[in-house]
Amino acid sequence: MEHAKGARRRKVLSRVRNYFLTGLIVTAPVGITIALALWVINWIDSKIVPLIPQGYNPQLFFQDYVGIHIPGIGLVVVLVGLTLIGFVAAGLVGRVMVRTGETLLNRMPIIRSVYGALKQIFETVLRSSSRSFREVALIEYPRRGIWAIGFITTKTTGEVQNDIAEDVVNVFLPTTPNPTSGFLLFVPRKDLIVLDMSVEEAIKMIVSAGIVTPADRRPEEVQAVPLVSAENSADGGEIDKGGAAVDVGMMKKGPVIQNEEG
Repeated sequence: MEHAKGARRRKVLSRVRNYFLTGLIVTAPVGITIALALWVINWIDSKIVPLIPQGYNPQLFFQDYVGIHIPGIGLVVVLVGLTLIGFVAAGLVGRVMVRTGETLLNRMPIIRSVYGALKQIFETVLRSSSRSFREVALIEYPRRGIWAIGFITTKTTGEVQNDIAEDVVNVFLPTTPNPTSGFLLFVPRKDLIVLDMSVEEAIKMIVSAGIVTPADRRPEEVQAVPLVSAENSADGGEIDKGGAAVDVGMMKKGPVIQNEEG
């Protein structure tokens, strides 16, 4: 009898623990997301709202006449302001003003280098026609047989490409759990395996240290055929990709892939 009561007690405790863990899994991501969003909104409000004249400050209006605090006024002002700046910059007067400002900045020794680098980065990342950070690839790092997830940024050009015989691409290799830091690698195109997962899915996998793994959406017959193995990578051989054998050869290269820029 005592044994049966103890078993029922353990069963009840185990069920309560499972309920608690389930509730934590369900509520923790939502709570953390809301907390981070509120922190960002409040931080923007603290920087932007004090700059708005009191007579035009909607937050003061709500506080004085409604008696409530409305967060997000600063964020709305930033979004509207950026949209208006883009509208003005797209016109003839705006283009002249931007060109004049860039001419002045280019005459400043240190400022012109910082401005030029930042402008190139933002244009490359935010331009709608760019393929930057839209492809996820597997690369062998830090040695053959060990694979890491990287992001293809763009095709390598300039002196770096001219000094390398192979066709190489720029790959950003992020670190875990902070994907904003990492390494810039110049990887031969044929040493890359482009994945079907999205950038968002890859970032989730990196941040979670592999705990969150995106599902493989490829057909089952494709999933059943590995593209590479540690033995092929280290010793050479043939890799079957999509039913066609790819010779790794004496140079110990990975599978050949195709890219829009190739």
